[in-house]
Amino acid sequence: MSKALGSTDGFLERRFKLRENNTNVRTEIVAGVTTFLTMVYIIFVNPDILSAAGMPKDGVFIATILASVIATVAMALMSNYPFALAPGMGLNAFFAYTVAVQVGWQGALALVFLEGILFIILSATKFRTLLIDSIPMTLKAAISAGIGLFIALLGLINGGIVVDDPATLISLGDLTSPVALTTIFGLLVAAILHAMKVKGALLFSIIAATLFGMLPGIGVSGEFTGIVSLPTWSAFTSTAFKLDFTQAFQLGSIGLMLSLFMVDLFDTAGTLVGVSTQAGYLDEKGNLPRAGSAFMADAVGTVAGSLLGTSTVTTFVESASGVAAGGRTGLTGIVVSILFLVSLFFTPLVGLIPSAATAPALIVVGVLMMQNVLKIDWSDFTEAFPAFLTIVMMPFSYSIANGIGFGFISYAVINSIVGLVNKDKKSNWIINLLAVVFALYFIFG
Repeated sequence: MSKALGSTDGFLERRFKLRENNTNVRTEIVAGVTTFLTMVYIIFVNPDILSAAGMPKDGVFIATILASVIATVAMALMSNYPFALAPGMGLNAFFAYTVAVQVGWQGALALVFLEGILFIILSATKFRTLLIDSIPMTLKAAISAGIGLFIALLGLINGGIVVDDPATLISLGDLTSPVALTTIFGLLVAAILHAMKVKGALLFSIIAATLFGMLPGIGVSGEFTGIVSLPTWSAFTSTAFKLDFTQAFQLGSIGLMLSLFMVDLFDTAGTLVGVSTQAGYLDEKGNLPRAGSAFMADAVGTVAGSLLGTSTVTTFVESASGVAAGGRTGLTGIVVSILFLVSLFFTPLVGLIPSAATAPALIVVGVLMMQNVLKIDWSDFTEAFPAFLTIVMMPFSYSIANGIGFGFISYAVINSIVGLVNKDKKSNWIINLLAVVFALYFIFG
């Protein structure tokens, strides 16, 4: 037995270079469990969000898990980094409430597929670095903050805290209703646990709110049909390989695809740099070694996810929790993937968890994403104004793509004119080109 364990450790050492990265098998396992607990909420939240586009929850549940496994294993084997991937928050809301509204969820999957192919091509070239460096931090931060505000609004709506009103468009809902009470309870649990830095705070808040929703007089949770069951083929095929390309190459669809691509690119780049800084991976020039492999794994995950039936896959910032626990290699990701596979057998829980239980997770993630406003230079109006438009147009027009479009167009126009007058040009041809594409999208899309 000890010889078998030794040979296993030897294989893992050779494959993941554990000693070279100052770690060991036990530490990597602990890190993997930690990362999994902080991000497993996505397997319940993602089906709830995508069901708003008409997608079957059971199918999205399976697709979410399988896409996460494929992408995380790809990241582990291709880059040997402890980063975990799954369908991204914000990107799933964009998919359901913007893209699918215009082209249907099957058409939206096709656009995610094409965006993933574009990401693969970009990851194999130096144009990736050029594009990332050409977009100012102001717009990158504003896009993330705007998405945070957008998904927080979705959480408030799904939780019955904010409702539509014919006179004022929106107003405060009935806070004594079962749905609102469940959301408020879950939100308090999530906020308190997160403030206490409890690993898995969002997962525990979903569980607590679901149990609260089962209380007599509340009754918002679904019917309990069990905890464990085998995933069914019919559930898998309800979303897998359902891509519809009939509208994919229309001008409006191209604008949506570019929005998906840019959000995915900036989200991935920001997460990789942020978590890599924490782990000490960046070289003396501030660059991430094997960045191309990391981006490629992310892109492969997006393509796989679209084929299986879920929205854009991206690197999760929750990977930082595993790094904090000592994770330094791809073995952490392998552990996360194994735990995701085990989750496949908990399909009955998807029907039990109500939207009111996942709404708090949306709101808390929105809070975390809004922190990016601190990266915006509010003292420079040529930076502040485009950033402001990017942020507010997302929730106010109920479209992430609109916010991105307004941000790029305003940034290009203002900085081009100011640059001509003051001879201090800040915009570049990439920003101007994207601004033209979005202008055409608004006019003809």
